[in-house]
Amino acid sequence: MADVISHSRFSEFDVNLFKSGKHYRLYNHFGSHVCNVDGIEGTYFSVWAPSAKRVSVIGDFNFWNDEEHQLFVRWDESGIWEGFIPNVGKGHIYKYKIESHHNGIVTEKADPYARRAEHPPKTASVVWEDDYNWKDTSWMKTRAKHNALDAPYSVYEVHLSSWRKKAEENRSLSYFELAEELVNYVKDMNFTHVEFMPIMEYPYDPSWGYQITGYFAPTSRFGYPEEFKYLVDALHQNGIGIILDWVPSHFPEDAHGLGYFDGSHLYEHPDKRKGYHQDWKSLIFNYGRNEVKSFLISNALFWLDQYHVDGLRVDAVASMLFLDYSREEGQWEPNIYGGRENLEAMAFLREMNSAVYGNYPDVQTIAEESTAFPMISKPVSIGGLGFGMKWMMGWMHDTLQYFAKDSIYRKHHQNDITFSLTYAFTENFMLPLSHDEVVYGKKSILGRMPGDEWQRFANLRCLYAYMFMHPGANLLFQGAEIGQYEEWNFQKSLDWHLLEFKPHQGIQNIIKDLNKLYKHEPALYQKQFSDEGFEWIDYQDAENSVLAFIRKGIQQKDDVIVIANLTPVPKEIYKIGVPRKGKLVEVFNTNDKSYFGTGDFKNKTIKVEKTSSHGLDFSVEISLPALAVLVFKYQ
Repeated sequence: MADVISHSRFSEFDVNLFKSGKHYRLYNHFGSHVCNVDGIEGTYFSVWAPSAKRVSVIGDFNFWNDEEHQLFVRWDESGIWEGFIPNVGKGHIYKYKIESHHNGIVTEKADPYARRAEHPPKTASVVWEDDYNWKDTSWMKTRAKHNALDAPYSVYEVHLSSWRKKAEENRSLSYFELAEELVNYVKDMNFTHVEFMPIMEYPYDPSWGYQITGYFAPTSRFGYPEEFKYLVDALHQNGIGIILDWVPSHFPEDAHGLGYFDGSHLYEHPDKRKGYHQDWKSLIFNYGRNEVKSFLISNALFWLDQYHVDGLRVDAVASMLFLDYSREEGQWEPNIYGGRENLEAMAFLREMNSAVYGNYPDVQTIAEESTAFPMISKPVSIGGLGFGMKWMMGWMHDTLQYFAKDSIYRKHHQNDITFSLTYAFTENFMLPLSHDEVVYGKKSILGRMPGDEWQRFANLRCLYAYMFMHPGANLLFQGAEIGQYEEWNFQKSLDWHLLEFKPHQGIQNIIKDLNKLYKHEPALYQKQFSDEGFEWIDYQDAENSVLAFIRKGIQQKDDVIVIANLTPVPKEIYKIGVPRKGKLVEVFNTNDKSYFGTGDFKNKTIKVEKTSSHGLDFSVEISLPALAVLVFKYQ
C-alpha cells in the first residue's frame, strides 16, 4: 500500500451526481489519468467496485503482483476505489484485480474507462493520453447545417476490417491509411456521411464489433486513439460527417469485460429475464441502476466530445424496449402496469437523448428499431424517445421483397412497394440497406434481383433510384455501390476487381450521381420527413407496374417529378398528370449508357399540355424505358 498515494479526482458533488445517475462526464474521473501529485509523476486510477473487499492494480510495472498496488476505497459508500501510483505512465499495461465480498470471488478486469486497450487477443488496458491538435474547426462551426433534418443525409456504412485490405500483407488498412483511401473514396462517391460499425474495442472478430469490452477505447486493430482522431479529422476537413454504431443494448461475458465485474451483477441486470440476451448469449445492462446510466450516457457524450463524432446510431433498440423480446411466455415478467415495455430502458433512452442534444444540438442520434413502437424520433417533451431518426425497417423488408419478384408478378404486389408511404411521416425515417441484409444466406442486394444479367443490373439501378427518391435519409452498406455478387464476408476485402467490368462501373456511377442529385435538388431533402414534401400522381397502375409522384421543396420551382417503370417492357408514350403548365426537362434517367443502360427512349424538353389527368389540371406524354426510374423538373 505504501506505493499507492491517496488521491482523488472526485468531489463530493461528482459522487452525488454519479450515485443519482446524473454524471455525464465520468470519463474525466474514472479510469487511468497521467498526472503530477505533489511533484511526483505517475498515474491516478479509479474504478467502481462496490462489492469488492480489495482492489489492486496489476500490470507490467509490478509483475502483475496484486500485493504491490492496492487502491483505497472511498469513505462515502460510493463503491469507488482509487489511488495514485508514482512512476506509472503512458503506455503501461494494467488490469484491476478485484477480490469480492461474495464468496471470495476474484476477478481480473480491464478498465471500463480505459482510453486504449491491447490488441486482441490480448485483453489488458493501456494507460494512455494524447494531445491531438484538431484541424476541423471549420466543420465543427458549421456542422449544424450538415447534420440538420432538412439537409441531405446519405450514409455509407463501413466495416473497417473488410472495406479494403492490403492483400500482399494480408491485413486491413490502418486509421492513417483509411484517412486517405476511404476519405477520398467517400468524397468521390458524394456521400454526405459515413457510419462505422462499432470501433470500440471488442475481442471477437466474428461479432463485427457488436460485443464490446472497451467502451471508451477505439479498437487497437487499426492504430492508436489519436490516429482514429486523425481519420475523423480528415473526414471533417473533406466535408464528410461521421456516425458511430453504439451498443448500449448488451455486452459479452468475456472474463475481462463488464460482466460480474466485482463478483456481483454490477453492470448487468441481476434478473436473467432482464439481464441475459438469449439470442446473442450476452448480458443486458441494468437500466434502472443510476451508476450504470451515468456510465452509458457518459460514454455517448465521450465520443461526441473527445472524438468530434457527428452522430450515434444506436444498435438493437427493439431488444431494449420490450421485456419479451425474443422470449417465450414465462421467460419474462410484465412491467408494473402489466405491459411488455421496458420502462427503465425507455427512461434511459429519453435521458440519453436529452443529454446528447442538450450538450450537442448539432448532432443526430439514430435508432435501429424494427417494430412499430411509437414516437421513436419524437421529442422527449411530448412523450417521444427523443431520437433524431429511426431506421425504416418496414420499407427495407417490403422493397427488397418486391424487387426480388420476377417483373411479371409485380402487378400483383403493387401495394408492397407503395405501402411505406402510408406511414412514411410517422417518424423521421432513414432508409437502410445495411450489412444485416447481405449476410446469413440472404444474398447480396444484386443477388436478389431477378431476370437475365442485364435485367438484374437494371433492377438494381431502379431499386437504388427509388430509394433515393423516396422520402427520408439513406444508408447503403459497403459493396452495394459496386454491385457485389457475393454476400459480405467480414474476413475478406470487398471485390474491388468487379469495377473492371462495365455493369459494375455503371452501378458505382449511378450511386455517385444519385448522391449528387440528392445533394443538389432541395426537393429531395428539405421536407424529407414531412408529408408536405410528397404527393402521389399515380400509385394505382399496377398492370404496368408504374409509379409516379412529386417531391416538393420549400420553393415550388424546386419540385421534381419521379416516374418508375418497374417492368422490362418499355412504353414509348405514357401519359401522366402534372401540377402546372410549363416545360419539363429530364434531369436523371437510370437507363443512361453511363450506368450500363441502353440509352433508349430519352426524353428531351417536354411541353406540358392543358389536358387533365390523374386528378391534375395538366399532363405530359413521356417515353418510359424498360426497368427505369426517371426524374423531371420544370425548366
